[in-house]
Amino acid sequence: MPSKTRVSKLIAYILRHSPGEFGLKPDEEGFVPLKELVNALRRVYPDVTCDFVREIVENDPKGRYEIRGNKIRARYGHSFEVTLNHEEDRETKILYHGTPRRNLGRIMKGGLKPMKRQFVHLTTSGKEALETGRRHGKDVVLLIIDADCLRKRALRIYKAGKKVRIVKHVPSECITLAV
Repeated sequence: MPSKTRVSKLIAYILRHSPGEFGLKPDEEGFVPLKELVNALRRVYPDVTCDFVREIVENDPKGRYEIRGNKIRARYGHSFEVTLNHEEDRETKILYHGTPRRNLGRIMKGGLKPMKRQFVHLTTSGKEALETGRRHGKDVVLLIIDADCLRKRALRIYKAGKKVRIVKHVPSECITLAV
């Protein structure tokens, strides 16, 4: 059996960015039939089973995936249009975003933008934000975001994973500190 990490990365790629490449057609909420995803995964990892995928979903520390009935989707990170219908986060006060220092000037001028995705990804954990930022470079800054500032600008914050929050845009005036 392949490693759960490798299969999880392929699931993320398929469900977030390239379902068509694997013959899958997500519905408007990004769901695909679990059996069809497993068949697509078997093109790369022939031993993958539905139970193996369910185990990955249940044990994913960030809550990246969601299974409803016999369908599965990525909860966030899509580079194509999906309707996510996540619960709004009305309580969190501070959010974090890790990014390479080279991006800081541009961010402080124009804020955080979703780039090639639908939403900006934030987290309730400074540690996780730094880990995410380090995937893009070693010299990372931690941005601290005032969640109430976002709400005052009618920017809704959604609970996309266990600690992951998503928002359409983060204006620079809502970034209170870069560490």
